[in-house]
Amino acid sequence: MALQSENNMTTRYTQAEWGTIINEAEKDVPSSFPEYKAPVLGTPDFANCIDHTLLKLDANKDQIDELCEEAKRHQFRSVCVRSIRVERAVQNLQGSGVLVACVVGFHEGTHSVSDKVKEASQAISAGASELDMVMNYPLLKQQRYSQVYSDIAAVRNVAPHPVVLKVILETAQLTQFDIIAGCKVAEAANADFVKTSTGFGGQGATVENVRLMKSVVGPHMKVKASGGVKTVNECVSMMEAGAERIGTSNGVWIMKEALTLLEDTTHAAGGRDRKNSRPSDSLTRMFSSS
Repeated sequence: MALQSENNMTTRYTQAEWGTIINEAEKDVPSSFPEYKAPVLGTPDFANCIDHTLLKLDANKDQIDELCEEAKRHQFRSVCVRSIRVERAVQNLQGSGVLVACVVGFHEGTHSVSDKVKEASQAISAGASELDMVMNYPLLKQQRYSQVYSDIAAVRNVAPHPVVLKVILETAQLTQFDIIAGCKVAEAANADFVKTSTGFGGQGATVENVRLMKSVVGPHMKVKASGGVKTVNECVSMMEAGAERIGTSNGVWIMKEALTLLEDTTHAAGGRDRKNSRPSDSLTRMFSSS
């Protein structure tokens, strides 16, 4: 049941209840983490995990067009752009199966709730299927959980399912406890993903933070790794840590690497029985079928 908090905001729990939920989640963090299987390199399933991203303020129309052409060619899951570029991206990608994601409150996360709601609403009206909103992480660090919740819940309210809502924590600015808290608040607000980083606020995704986030949200939510993921090795490491989506501006290069490695491994197999052959030890970790 929703409660009224300070400044007449709607929240889900009292401050004491938030504290209990987050403390319990911290206690439940395991000492070791499972390894997840990444999709086979170079396959449609692998490409479908990538959000092809261009978030520079000075990105022009030609660059957006190129981004969309690349996404169509490789069949990435989505392109991720700023709100002013959503309409053009939607036009470019019509009928391709590639989705359009739009950032909200980017990149500081400190925009007012009304500004985030307006931006989210405009993006959805322009055809965006996914929203990557930045959590108000300064408030999270102050443990003002009801305000953080209300911020996310307000965007969720104007972007109900099937719109996919991802909440960016900006993990480089947070302690482990803050990351746990951010995951639990995002879960309570019915977000679909928690996401590591904007790519503009310090160090981006790390394997350690992806593992932590996945351990906290479990099967209830998904994790997106973004910020600094530039190579196929980094991409696969994030997937093995639990990320089901990768945000990167290097998707084309990652796919080129993936296909090259797949071809090299196939050639190395030579005339051996394919059913009984395995990739070399250095590549084994990149294949979910191994």
